[in-house]
Amino acid sequence: MRLRTSVAAAVGALALVLTLPASAGAAQGDFTYQHYTEAGITQTSALMNPRSGECITLPEVENEMTAPAHSPRNNTDATATVFTGADCEGDHFSLRPNGGHASQRLMVRSVVFS
Repeated sequence: MRLRTSVAAAVGALALVLTLPASAGAAQGDFTYQHYTEAGITQTSALMNPRSGECITLPEVENEMTAPAHSPRNNTDATATVFTGADCEGDHFSLRPNGGHASQRLMVRSVVFS
C-alpha cells in the first residue's frame, strides 16, 4: 500500500513540475512603443516576453541624441514601469498589466517589469 502511495505522490509531483511555465522569469506578452527613425518616420517596436525585474533600455532610443520613445502599451501580464531616462533613471510612470497604455506625451527610454 505504501509503494502505491509513494508512486502516486511522485507522479503527482512530476505532473506539477511539467505544468510550470517555461519562462518563469519573464512577463508573458508584448510591450510596444513608438519611436522615430533616422528619417523622422514613426515606427512601432515591441519587446516580446521581456524579463522581469531587469531594467531594459529601449535600443532605438538609448542614445540621448535621439528623441525618446512614446505611446507605450503594456500587453504583458506584469506591471511595466517606464522611465524618462536610460538605465531606469529619471521620472517614472507605471502601466498596469494587460492593456495599460499612455499617450504620445509620455516620453520613455527604459522599462522594468515586475
